Amino acid sequence: MKIIKRSGAEVVFEREKIADAIKKANEQVVDAKKLSEAQIASIVDDIEIECHNTDHALNVEDIQNLVENGIMQNGAFDVAKLYITYRFRHELMRKENTTDKQIKSLLEENNEEVKQENSNKNPTVVSVQRDYMAGEVSKDITRRFLLDPDIAEAHDNGLIHFHDSDYFAQRMHNCDLVNLEDMLQNGTVISGTKIDRPHSFSTACNIATQIIAQVASCQYGGQSISLAHLAPFVDVSRQKFKKEISEMIETTGLHVSEEQYNYMVNQRLKDEIKRGVQTIQYQVITLMTTNGQAPFVTVFMYLNEAKTEAEKTDLSLIIEEVLKQRYQGVKNEKGAWITPAFPKLIYVLEEDNIEQGSKYYYLTELAAKCTARRMVPDYISEKKMLELKIDKKGNGNCYPCMGCRSFLTTYIDSEGKPKYYGRFNQGVVTINLVDVACSSGKDFDKFWQIMKERLELCHRALRIRHERLLGTRSDAAPILWQNGALARLPKGAVIDELLYGGYSTISLGYAGLCECVQYMTGKSHTNPEAKPFALDVMHALNDACKMWKEAENIDYSVYGTPLESTTYKFAKCLKRRFGVIPGVTDKNYITNSYHVNVTEKIDAFAKLTFESQFQELSPGGAVSYVEVPNMENNIPAVMTLLKHIYNNIMYAELNTKSDFCQKCGFTGEIKIVKDNDGKLVWECPNCKNRDQSTMNVARRTCGYIGTQYWNQGRTQEIQERVLHL
Repeated sequence: MKIIKRSGAEVVFEREKIADAIKKANEQVVDAKKLSEAQIASIVDDIEIECHNTDHALNVEDIQNLVENGIMQNGAFDVAKLYITYRFRHELMRKENTTDKQIKSLLEENNEEVKQENSNKNPTVVSVQRDYMAGEVSKDITRRFLLDPDIAEAHDNGLIHFHDSDYFAQRMHNCDLVNLEDMLQNGTVISGTKIDRPHSFSTACNIATQIIAQVASCQYGGQSISLAHLAPFVDVSRQKFKKEISEMIETTGLHVSEEQYNYMVNQRLKDEIKRGVQTIQYQVITLMTTNGQAPFVTVFMYLNEAKTEAEKTDLSLIIEEVLKQRYQGVKNEKGAWITPAFPKLIYVLEEDNIEQGSKYYYLTELAAKCTARRMVPDYISEKKMLELKIDKKGNGNCYPCMGCRSFLTTYIDSEGKPKYYGRFNQGVVTINLVDVACSSGKDFDKFWQIMKERLELCHRALRIRHERLLGTRSDAAPILWQNGALARLPKGAVIDELLYGGYSTISLGYAGLCECVQYMTGKSHTNPEAKPFALDVMHALNDACKMWKEAENIDYSVYGTPLESTTYKFAKCLKRRFGVIPGVTDKNYITNSYHVNVTEKIDAFAKLTFESQFQELSPGGAVSYVEVPNMENNIPAVMTLLKHIYNNIMYAELNTKSDFCQKCGFTGEIKIVKDNDGKLVWECPNCKNRDQSTMNVARRTCGYIGTQYWNQGRTQEIQERVLHL
């Protein structure tokens, strides 16, 4: 049985330490008011039973609360007073320096909370530790100096979540849609070095990966690039090869037919595309950014983004090679082919690739095979997105999210043209809808009053995020603000103009709609009787954003939060505040955004159709998924599902399992089991290996694939997922 110390370290429960703490307070009162040895032992027994029965490791604060309650239940109020005073005094001492123990436990590699905070960071690597050390300092500065006390308290108690406070001390923002086209066509500057327009496709790919790494080191969220911005360089290489081969023929005097000439050009071009795509694939996953992980990048594959039919054909060649290489995977340290986490791939379903017999249907079949093996690409329906993303001119737009799910709202620039690349998101604050519901006691009038109060709390927190960015000078991140990734501002200029008028967005996140509705109505939000209330909640979020936007000219938008480690934090806070409520607070996680609960049995087609109406009400970003078994031998079923996505939902993905045990060579699904302490651990079903360092486990966590394991809350959520197909 384990408990979690304040530093985050996980240690074995020791009843003697609890007894000693009670005895120290007990010794300071008169004999008549002292607890007996039997009473002290009984208090400790009750605490041990409570720890054993709880389905997650309690932290020190939880244990101390149990001690206080136990002492008072025995009527020893003077002892309780001394214990509370002692606890308060030590709390003040800790507040004088809140980071030392956290950092020490991090460096000693026994901080369980940090180790499982990000499923794509390895906390034993020094560069990751350095990032986490800086993060602990930033969290401390944010909590003590940058946030209002009531906002910091609401964050700590799980009423809201102020995201990415580990980067907030610096003037950094969330995620980007990189204007790769501008940087490649017009040149850029990387680390003070001028980079001109590339003269080949492979060079363009190499420059793109350098841009990706630079951008990733200047912000903390995801970024996306489009293959359409690389497509023009296919013809640059083609013309180069034609010239070189023609010169070779002329020099050697060889007689070559037109067919042979075209074959030589096309073979060299094919090799060029292969090398360029390999550069992106391998550099992205082997580069280490300053935040200690591979760049969190999404590659967008949209045929209709090409400017001409010839360019569209060239783009199809790139997409085909990307899908083939991802299908193959990458080799782990043992030489086995495995599923990489990045880059994330998004493939757009459109009229000329979704219908059997259409020109690019073969690409969609290849995408389906790739998804069945490697969980990517994910899919955007051009049809649905054009219906939902309507700009002020009345035109539909199709464009990528930034990273895993954060979408920009529509925007028309000063020239009257739609603009998406070169824009960004300022940051996120999430409201815990489950806490709003539980705080209301099932009183609907009270629910809406609390909702209003919590939304205003989120609004103030978002204003703090926005105001933190105001006054940031372009020199802080030249690759972003001066050299084309987001803007071409002069040196010394401030970025303020980019924070208003819809150029960038700022996100009101939400989590736990499922449990919120379950508590208030006694039914799942998939139930026709409960769905209207769920939709009312979504409309309330959107109405708040609309009101703030109109008042401040800041583009607030509703965002389906991808809780990774925060799901566990929210669940623990809910249990502490409201106890265990069946179907609401009885798990170590809460459900992401609007999703159907992972344990609810519903088929894939019904799930996607149901969730589409909530995705529409999440303009700041959301993604739906379905859990599927191994589909590698049933690609027609995958194609049927993709057709359903095309017709019914804007953005969706398929989750399967793609694991490898390095000890026995097993491939398939590595299972989640409980160890002797009741902790969820990963186990190879073949050789029973539980050493996480000798496994390659890949799971979709929150719109992206994680490969470095998860905390106990998210692990339970993964374990309890039911299949939808």
